[in-house]
Amino acid sequence: MSSSDISPGTVVRAAIRQGLLPAWSPVAGLLDVRGILTAAAELREAFAIAGAAHGTTLHAFAVKAASLVPVLRLLAEEGLGAEVASPGELALARTARIAPERIVLDSPAKTTAELREALALGVAVNADSREELARLDGLLREASGPPRSALGVRVNPQVGGGSIGALSTATDTSKFGVALRDEGARAWLIRAYAERPWLSRLHAHVGSQGCPLELMAAGVRAAYDLAEEINRTVGRRQVTTLDIGGGLPVNFASDDVTPTFRAYARLLADAAPGLFDGRYGLVTEFGRSLLAKSGMVLARVEYTKTAGGRRIAVTHAGAQVATRTVFAPASWPLRVAVFDAQGRPKTGPPVDQDVAGPCCFAGDLIAVGRPLPLLEAGDHVALLDTGAYYFSNHFAYNSLPRPGVYGYASAEEESDGVRFATVRAPQTLGELVTESGGAYAADLSALR
Repeated sequence: MSSSDISPGTVVRAAIRQGLLPAWSPVAGLLDVRGILTAAAELREAFAIAGAAHGTTLHAFAVKAASLVPVLRLLAEEGLGAEVASPGELALARTARIAPERIVLDSPAKTTAELREALALGVAVNADSREELARLDGLLREASGPPRSALGVRVNPQVGGGSIGALSTATDTSKFGVALRDEGARAWLIRAYAERPWLSRLHAHVGSQGCPLELMAAGVRAAYDLAEEINRTVGRRQVTTLDIGGGLPVNFASDDVTPTFRAYARLLADAAPGLFDGRYGLVTEFGRSLLAKSGMVLARVEYTKTAGGRRIAVTHAGAQVATRTVFAPASWPLRVAVFDAQGRPKTGPPVDQDVAGPCCFAGDLIAVGRPLPLLEAGDHVALLDTGAYYFSNHFAYNSLPRPGVYGYASAEEESDGVRFATVRAPQTLGELVTESGGAYAADLSALR
């Protein structure tokens, strides 16, 4: 869990007593507000200690990790910006009142309309390819003056991948960025900057979960070296800001927060000392590492059974909320805590059990053969370290509605000692039907 002063048992009991898991919505996400604020403070402090200048450092939260407006607003109030990768994420960031100049647009597939909107608003843009840079050329020719947006190019430093291939973005054949080590690419990039004085940023991101810190630092060093070469070649400080991405992995095996932001910032200072000497502004794009430890998914156990001698607890938390864990359990294992019907931690000798979800396919399993106190119908399971991605990337299998998400904080005046605030209300069946085309039910028949 996070650094909260509230125990998981206290939170679970309060959530049940205060009706956050009603009969019609037996699964919910819970976010520890103090834990989020602590993580944000630790990020700022880590880079400040390493030497990053306060006025020229932007920590832009990766919106994909928690695409929830109240979360973005909370982080914005703590001084963070937003990294967005779609029109939807940009709309969420703007609704959270994040200033355009504190938003960074990254995506390998930006449309002309997206780029035009970003330029009009003054949102920073990292071009992901040669073709996108040419598209920016055309849009800027249409404009009447210099761009309001900070503009740069994303490079793929091609330093290798981590243990999760799907999250490694600096491999030789990654779809992201301009491949820096491909033949002629470095010379093309230097020429591209020399021909475009408005290019002032350089962006690199190696990956996230499964990537060792040394690999991430190597990618940042490659971008730093390229910025130095560009500036020497053009004879001026044209690249003034380095966007070093995010990607700090999370420890899902225990309560320990490791690696830390401070350890990563210290490693970066060793790998590229000039990064923190004041000549470059910095942008970071952390997501998972800011929120993962501050969340849990809480779900009711509906039934228990035995099959082939294996005990199975069928719960309401499965692939629809823990998609990566269900489909790639080796890469995304989650700890499971168990509570009784009233939310009290269960005790007793551990029994090997499967923790299954509600989806209609056999692989919908959160844990297999996991030793846990014996689960019974009416109990509850909590999936720990799920504050990032697990709440906002719902998989609508079987038309299961999106669960509610609630933030919490200690409150002495409350009888349970916990106060909750709604982050996202649980989706109703009516809303689900509307989303699924309910208003157009007869339209296909009209084409018969």
